[in-house]
Amino acid sequence: MITYGPDAGKLAVVVEIIDHGRVLVDGPTTGVPRQAVSFKRATLTDLKINIPRGIGNKSLKAAIEKQNFVEKWNKTAWAQKLAKRNARAQLTDLDRFKVMLARKKVSVVVGKAAHQLRKAAMKK
Repeated sequence: MITYGPDAGKLAVVVEIIDHGRVLVDGPTTGVPRQAVSFKRATLTDLKINIPRGIGNKSLKAAIEKQNFVEKWNKTAWAQKLAKRNARAQLTDLDRFKVMLARKKVSVVVGKAAHQLRKAAMKK
């Protein structure tokens, strides 16, 4: 995953290792062009695609689609956390207000239930 620059937050596949500090990445399904990226600007994930070194763009795209790489990524907790963060960042002021009211309602319900449980525990 690219962590810095114009492609930040996009998923890319390591196609070739250039040296100990850089890799060649490509993301044909996520819009990341083939480019050299420093390890400082990328983060490795646990997902792995079985591809040969230096694979071409069309073959890489076919391998990604065949192995359901994007779907596997979307199921990870990391991807879900990023999606949740992006969704919250897109909220308007009114949406944030509605979320606050919903959280208050949940808090009241949970507080009442906790009070009932404490009250029942004290009687025993």
